[in-house]
Amino acid sequence: MAIEIYGIKNCDTMKKARAWLDAAGIEYRLHDYKVEGADPDRLKQWAGVVGWEKLLNRAGTTFRKLPEDDRAVADADGAIALMVAHPSLIKRPVVEYDGGVLVGFSGDKWDEMLR
Repeated sequence: MAIEIYGIKNCDTMKKARAWLDAAGIEYRLHDYKVEGADPDRLKQWAGVVGWEKLLNRAGTTFRKLPEDDRAVADADGAIALMVAHPSLIKRPVVEYDGGVLVGFSGDKWDEMLR
């Protein structure tokens, strides 16, 4: 199974997710937003599968520090533009695998979908 995991390498949740994949013996490629950026076309694709609301991390510090007008995002185009400009706003991790996309880390859900 080809797996690509998207996020920020030093993020604690990303570290947990990568440790889970390593322990499960699942090979993956890491896409670090801080190094490689966030692709708007890929974000649009994910938003079409899981919804932009699930991708946009409104709970993080980066979102809370945005100007009020930016935080009032109301549609996919606005959310994607924000996530491209501020990749820390993308909920982590995002995993692409044969057959789907997972957003966020959940050992139980990953066990069901990736093993």
